[in-house]
Amino acid sequence: MAPYDFKTQIDRRNVGATKWDKYARGDILPMWVADMDFRGPPHIAHAIAAHMEHGVFGYTRDEWPNEKVSAYLNRQYAWQVAPSEIVTVPGLVCGLNVTTRAFANAGEGVLTVTPAYPPFMSSAVNQGRVSQQAKMGFDGATWELDLPAMEAAIQRDGSHRTRLFMLCHPHNPTGRVWTQAELDAIAAFCERYDLIVCSDEIHCDLILDGAVQQQVPFAKACPALAARTVTLMAPSKTYNVAGLGAAIAVIQDETLRRKFEAAKAGIVPHVNVLGHVAMMAAWSGDCEAWRQACLAHLRSNGERLVAAINDIPGLKCTLPQATYLLWVDCRARFPNGAGKAFEEIGLGLNEGADFGWPGFVRFNFGCTRATIDEAIRRLHSLT
Repeated sequence: MAPYDFKTQIDRRNVGATKWDKYARGDILPMWVADMDFRGPPHIAHAIAAHMEHGVFGYTRDEWPNEKVSAYLNRQYAWQVAPSEIVTVPGLVCGLNVTTRAFANAGEGVLTVTPAYPPFMSSAVNQGRVSQQAKMGFDGATWELDLPAMEAAIQRDGSHRTRLFMLCHPHNPTGRVWTQAELDAIAAFCERYDLIVCSDEIHCDLILDGAVQQQVPFAKACPALAARTVTLMAPSKTYNVAGLGAAIAVIQDETLRRKFEAAKAGIVPHVNVLGHVAMMAAWSGDCEAWRQACLAHLRSNGERLVAAINDIPGLKCTLPQATYLLWVDCRARFPNGAGKAFEEIGLGLNEGADFGWPGFVRFNFGCTRATIDEAIRRLHSLT
């Protein structure tokens, strides 16, 4: 395996990095938003440099990368998707909002399970729809879907017809990779209530659990639901190119696809040319050795951080099956305002209340080992 560099500490302050410029206090170590602190695959940088050398950055067709994206989906997931079934969008959060706008009318419901990536809830509010939330089941170790809670969320808000179910697969922030049985249960639920499914699969290539051989896209795992599914994917998390703003929506049903494109029209800008270049390079197959090396690094980081956190009284977590995000249960120690408590010891983490579960924090371990070691040193002040 190529000796890729995950050790060099790159200074990201004062270059417009959201992650590093958030805190006025310069001593806070930011480990919150989901981007990584090391360079991505050299193949992507080379592809961008080649286009920079070309020197012309005019308007670019949104359909330009679709054949290569289609080939990636077939190669990576054995998922047959025609280029015409792919719609590009400048980011996954944009895709969530467009999906909400396209498939739920003003005042209608958008259902999700919590804890949830905050845009799952804010996209409904942004578009004048109703955010309906059902808590997941949690026994202190394992997160599971709670179908009765999902039904109750729809029924208690009966004045607002539910149109859309937002699925996160793999799940952010818990790191769950849903089993086939769980996906089948979701499919049956969405058929019973006549719901469109929006499946966010942005972390699909970040599987850390060796027992999970491969992420299976929801629309492939449950083909009977493919005609009512919008699948959102992007190379941003896996290959650390979030700032280039390129994502896709796979919509295999033509009627749904037309509605989605109509909701985009005149509002959503084209993906910029360097975003297209990065997406095609990331999904070309030439970055696979880098991805495998990155997964090994992330797994090692995660294991080290999990062990350290579980040694702290009142904190507990497990290594996620996917993503480079730990979801840490702090309720025994910090039932409210856990994020602020960690800021006091110099760690900038995501506050669990923003995901619908106070008393938790989300901890990003997509960084160098030196950053992990410094985070652990700061955590020791809580012992």
